[in-house]
Amino acid sequence: MSQSLPALAGADLELAYDGRTVVHGAGLALRAGEVTALVGPNGSGKSTLLRSLARLHAPVAGTVTLADDAAGPTGLDALTLHAKDFARRVTLLSQSRPTPAGVSVRDVVAYGRHPYRGRFGTGDAAGRDVVERAMVLTGVAAMADRPVDELSGGELQRVWLATCLAQDTGVVLLDEPTTYLDLRYQVETLDLVRDLADVHGVAVGVVLHDLDQAAAVADRVVLLHSGVVRADGTPAEVLQAGLLTEVYGLRIDVHVDDGGRVRTHPVGRHTARHTRPAPVPAPA
Repeated sequence: MSQSLPALAGADLELAYDGRTVVHGAGLALRAGEVTALVGPNGSGKSTLLRSLARLHAPVAGTVTLADDAAGPTGLDALTLHAKDFARRVTLLSQSRPTPAGVSVRDVVAYGRHPYRGRFGTGDAAGRDVVERAMVLTGVAAMADRPVDELSGGELQRVWLATCLAQDTGVVLLDEPTTYLDLRYQVETLDLVRDLADVHGVAVGVVLHDLDQAAAVADRVVLLHSGVVRADGTPAEVLQAGLLTEVYGLRIDVHVDDGGRVRTHPVGRHTARHTRPAPVPAPA
């Protein structure tokens, strides 16, 4: 893969619903071995931008390109690739998917191998091992034979994540992957996201609502507001108190802890109710 180009990039993207523009001239570049987190308030365009990179939301204007040695310095036009060719390069974990009735966890995870199979499901010699590994990595191997429609929301979320891993692509797009997960599996999912980048050299784009999670997992943070990219940089560069307060319409304090990690503190009316100083007695 070309080192001079991002693994997947969108440039000057205009995205609309029913003729109403919701993302304005946005750019996003995902590089191999890096995690890029998209953050911003509800309705800011995070998921729409991610879906456009996955070719699930056609842009009104702009380009989506994939790095490819054979394509030279301009890369491949991702919007014109055959569906299976694109699916061997990019996978998306979306916010919601239909739950198939009566289908086992193993068979759902095996859906991720579809781009590698020929007619009648043939031609994927590595598929079984890849599926088993994906289930182990996401903690669902013990439920491999259970029907997915009997699972909890958190269990099902991990099954869909395993399906994405089974697709075995160089770019992974994750739209709120910690939704429905308890604290343990939130942490393990974010660890897995880092492993994809650090160990496997995958380019990861992830939508997150939790700013502290974004600061912990991401190499770069992209902050959107009203369909516009307001900031793009390291967590320390983007997660600034003044900017966050403006974008979210809520006071957000920021500090760096002893380990060098950015921490954010939204301040509500009752945030400090347990830390108020004791009343000072009136002078005698």
